[in-house]
Amino acid sequence: KKKLKISGRELLSVPTQVFGLEQLQVLEMSPEQESCLRYRMELLPPEIGRLRNLTCLYVDSNNLKKIPAEIGTLSRLERLTLSNNSLSSLPAEMGALQRLQSIHLANNSLTELPEPLCQLRSLTFLDGSDNKIDTIPSSIQHLEKLETLLLLFNLLESLPEDVCLLRNLHTLWLGNNHLRSLPAAFGELVNLDWGYNYCSCNFEGNPLESPPPEVCSRGPEGIREYFSSLRRI
Repeated sequence: KKKLKISGRELLSVPTQVFGLEQLQVLEMSPEQESCLRYRMELLPPEIGRLRNLTCLYVDSNNLKKIPAEIGTLSRLERLTLSNNSLSSLPAEMGALQRLQSIHLANNSLTELPEPLCQLRSLTFLDGSDNKIDTIPSSIQHLEKLETLLLLFNLLESLPEDVCLLRNLHTLWLGNNHLRSLPAAFGELVNLDWGYNYCSCNFEGNPLESPPPEVCSRGPEGIREYFSSLRRI
């Protein structure tokens, strides 16, 4: 088999037979989104590293508390979904996943990301009302191909200046955090869709003071003008 879905409310662990499926490309152990269920798996075993042909691994809505370092051996992995779990940290070895295009980490208990993740091609945080992410490493600048960064419903109080170096960003959602200010070079993110009907740069739900919300609504030019005026004072 190249694709396998394992389901059940009483799913506590990955069946050992799975690790013999060396040609497996897609492994899904998540309940259907519309079901509102959670599975009970608390640990991905180190044997997950045997599945070297995996391109997609879906483990949303479980009770995962830890991701093993061996996940870094899944060199073909392109998509990893870990939303709605109980993760408080991620292994640094995830930085070895050079083909990773999308990682979903919504609604966990993360307080920071391991620095090696700065080498990933794409990073996506889906929205979740109980996320606990409150820091982003300044080394995020190395995510040069990053196009989408969704950080809604977190506890972010600031953004590193290096986020302004992600010039390929098309979508950046920051709504419902604790942001009081934006980096001075934020207006350089000109590839964001600043349209009014679909604004890919979302600040709603933040106590922004610098620049104030009315300035943010003017797009990159308004933001650049605001910070330029501060420098002239």
